[in-house]
Amino acid sequence: MAVRCVLCVCVGLLLVVAFVPVCSAGSPVGPRTDPRTTTATSGGPAEPDCQQAQGPAPKTDPRTITATSGGPAGLSCQQVLGPVLRVVGDWQVEVTTTAPAAKTVLAVPPAAAVSVTAERCVLPLWDAKASGWRRGAVLQGVRAQECTSRDLLDPASVQVRAGAAADSLLYQKGEDYELEPAWATVGRLPQGRIAAAQPVYVSYRYTPLRIDSVVRDRDGQVKLRAGAPHAAAPLPPEVAAGELRLANIWLPGPIAKLSEDLLFPILEQSYPEAPRSSPSVAERWLPKTMQKLRAGQPLRILAWGDSVTVGSFVPDPDRNRWQAQFVARLGQRFPQARIELVTEAWGGRNTGTYLAEPPGSVHNYQEKVLGARPDLVVSEFVNDAGLNEAQVEQRYSKLLADFQKIGAEWIILTPHYTRPDMMRLTREREIDDDPRPYVAALRKFAGQHRVALADASLRWGRLWRQGIPYRSLLLNAINHPDERGMRLFADSLIALFPE
Repeated sequence: MAVRCVLCVCVGLLLVVAFVPVCSAGSPVGPRTDPRTTTATSGGPAEPDCQQAQGPAPKTDPRTITATSGGPAGLSCQQVLGPVLRVVGDWQVEVTTTAPAAKTVLAVPPAAAVSVTAERCVLPLWDAKASGWRRGAVLQGVRAQECTSRDLLDPASVQVRAGAAADSLLYQKGEDYELEPAWATVGRLPQGRIAAAQPVYVSYRYTPLRIDSVVRDRDGQVKLRAGAPHAAAPLPPEVAAGELRLANIWLPGPIAKLSEDLLFPILEQSYPEAPRSSPSVAERWLPKTMQKLRAGQPLRILAWGDSVTVGSFVPDPDRNRWQAQFVARLGQRFPQARIELVTEAWGGRNTGTYLAEPPGSVHNYQEKVLGARPDLVVSEFVNDAGLNEAQVEQRYSKLLADFQKIGAEWIILTPHYTRPDMMRLTREREIDDDPRPYVAALRKFAGQHRVALADASLRWGRLWRQGIPYRSLLLNAINHPDERGMRLFADSLIALFPE
């Protein structure tokens, strides 16, 4: 199978997350620096000169959870009998298992604050009109991929001093500097005593995210394995050979005690794929694509989207972006295929932005999307999530007509889950049904217009059943999926094609 990849100009972030100054971390007592908190290398101002200083460190009863809803249409899900978890103290969980029957009470280490002392930073002017993560310099401890992880900082702990020593001049909030408490950004005030380019030293506390696991060890004992804390995208702890992970416990930053919403018993090991249909979705709605794949004829696939399709934030993006994973698997399924992958993506933008770009623009729709002359378009636009049903029908009908004019077939990806408050979610369990009108509208549009739909949203909505709080897959703690999240897109795409 031959695959050729072409990358079009791709800049920006999904919600126009611009580059902001970042303070240099002090030495925290707690987690090491997370190598996954990468930054982009172009498109924004240079970061300030920062050097490291020294420093210290309505609820559902979980017993009634079954895997009986929320899957693909026509899917018959068999109930999975996982462990029963119940909060029995502020930081205690009772685990009831069967085969063998046992009841164990586990003590969960409380969410631990990390103290940072004398983090050296050069503060930009405070920008009250900018988004929270762009108003000033980013405190390193809460830094996620290209922004900060919201609500981890203890605002009352923040001190800004003229020097690293504890008796150095203490600057005053509201007079010398301002703080965005949720996003942990700090900027100097024009009338204050902090001069431009002057280093200051910031001390503060924050509480990182953590996932602990309940495991059954090789001796049959139920135990707790603590995970490593991170500002974003924490991983569950490794389990040893012969051990079985029964559940995960989600500690989403500074919490006073555990609640049932933070308990994630493992009810299924993976997404329950729908039974294979014959003909497959691709055979029904993508006949020209199928013919080229089977005949080994050149097939040009255009991945079109926003910053999720840019995907430069994942490790090894040439392998781990959703489109790369999809094309690799498509090539494995059709080894004779000759696939050319073209990516046209624009961070922080949506389909409407593309349509409004004038001729000659680096992201002009006519030139960069239609002009690419794709055989197959795969579109991903979580930034279209503000569209209602009527708007989806109007705009996507235009796109469909344009694609049909150039002889291109189309797969629409439904979007991944983003930060809960952006989706009006209050928890990360029992969330099988995506609440966004845009997603329902895409499903309706695809069904009425006979367009192939890769429903990635369904897979994100079931992560809780696999013991995974979906927010732990977001590298920027907002909306940028890691390679595991990218795989869910590829899973939903490859499921459309016959074995």
